[in-house]
Amino acid sequence: MKMEYLWKPDLEDGTFKNPIIFADYSDPDAIRVGDTYYMTASSFNYVPGLPILTSKDLVNWKLVNYAIDKIDYEKYDTPQHSKGVWAPAIRYHNDCFYIYYGMPDEGIFMVKTKDPLGKWDDPVLVLEGKGLIDSCPFWDDDGKAYVIHGYAKSRIGFKSYLGIFPMSPDGTKAIGEDHILYNGVETQPTIEGPKVYKRNGYYYILAPAGGVKPGWQTALRSKNIYGPYEEKIVLKQGSTIVNGPHQGGLVDTVNGDEWFLHFQDRGLYGRIVHMQPVIWENDWPVMGENAKDGCGEPCLVCKKPNTGISEEPCSLEASDDFEDAKLNLMWQWLGNARDSFYSLTENPGFLRLYALNPSGKKEPVLWESSNVLTQKLVCPFFKASVCLHTEGLSEKEQAGMVMMGGHYAYLAVRVIDGAKTLVYAEAYDAEDGSMKEKMSVLSKLAEKVEKVIFSFVMEEGKEGPVFKMFCTLGDEEIAVPTDFMPSDHTWVGAKIGLFANIFAENSIGGHADFEYIHVTSLATGN
Repeated sequence: MKMEYLWKPDLEDGTFKNPIIFADYSDPDAIRVGDTYYMTASSFNYVPGLPILTSKDLVNWKLVNYAIDKIDYEKYDTPQHSKGVWAPAIRYHNDCFYIYYGMPDEGIFMVKTKDPLGKWDDPVLVLEGKGLIDSCPFWDDDGKAYVIHGYAKSRIGFKSYLGIFPMSPDGTKAIGEDHILYNGVETQPTIEGPKVYKRNGYYYILAPAGGVKPGWQTALRSKNIYGPYEEKIVLKQGSTIVNGPHQGGLVDTVNGDEWFLHFQDRGLYGRIVHMQPVIWENDWPVMGENAKDGCGEPCLVCKKPNTGISEEPCSLEASDDFEDAKLNLMWQWLGNARDSFYSLTENPGFLRLYALNPSGKKEPVLWESSNVLTQKLVCPFFKASVCLHTEGLSEKEQAGMVMMGGHYAYLAVRVIDGAKTLVYAEAYDAEDGSMKEKMSVLSKLAEKVEKVIFSFVMEEGKEGPVFKMFCTLGDEEIAVPTDFMPSDHTWVGAKIGLFANIFAENSIGGHADFEYIHVTSLATGN
């Protein structure tokens, strides 16, 4: 398909606009190796995980790979919302790429490779333990290695501290006890997400504090990696509309300029990525613009980094005609996936999803179904349309399109008493803490109808986004009455999803074929 700019940060006049990525790449970290920048981000329970994005100019980013195919614990075969892969750090050391990440219920892990666009090695558990998160490795000039990290109060009982432990020089295991490195309770509450650097004889820890939406960026520095550390707030919202600004990473260019990439929490859109210029004053970083007392504000438009390379503007992909024999990188499953979930070769040119119930429950809900295929929202206002062929569906099976989030809604064709039926369902939290779905029948389909188009529309309203749903049968587009509004869930934005499932404990072999998903921007100037 012809590339459409769903979100275009490159203004093509030597400047760029923030965010540089309007998509949910939470807790971004980036490095430069040669003339290429590599970024990764949190992936939580979604797989494949640890996305790898690349850029030559820090403005135009492409999704090129993932570092892990699945999460190697059986419980992740069922979606484990808010768990999984948190806040990674990517580094280049001894001709290898490393990513360290915390899983709050399991410990701190590492994956590495010599080719970031190829297969990454299997994850290694560096330090086991609950509540160890936001891990960043550091190899010092004397050959010693360390991991500095945060703590998750929900698992370990406290927060606002940073910890440190020594690790083996090969980066594979802890070789000493973990202990508190920095106490931010009084002045830097909820400090987390540390990234470690060394410059002019100082060890620097860049870390967000104050909470995700109301917080700021803090810089810590010391002549000794074990401290004590001086502290300074170097970036905050100020008079801008950019709340947070939260966790990120520092990169440089070939000419020595430095830039800070961080996220902004945008609710239903998730955590989108911004970039700020960085200068140094009195051995402290100053980020953004309009600095006062060494603390800047996020910029909305800025001169592009001088990386020595000018890339063509590009946009993250969201449309798919399913012409390839493997899934496009935009897609992530809700939990660990199996090959039996789908096929792109059984009916070439279509994505075939098999009507399964991997949760094994008598009344399955999508929230607990790892076979939901999702993609991020990549622009603020859009129309997403999915063409669904229903010939392969049998009794108690359904297939459709979902807007997944903290609560969710979907349109589907479900076979009820032998009749293909158009249904709308909305999910809600039950009193027992589980997720329930309430289904409404919209209409029965005529026997000759074998193709349905579902559309989700996010429009710009006077008081914010407005969400609408449509179903197209033949030449007729039918508006679906709903007051549903997408939402985030904990640390993950809303996502568009495709699914086929069965309301029975075991599959009977049915399937649905998806011809395409087409996503177009409804905003001007992108």
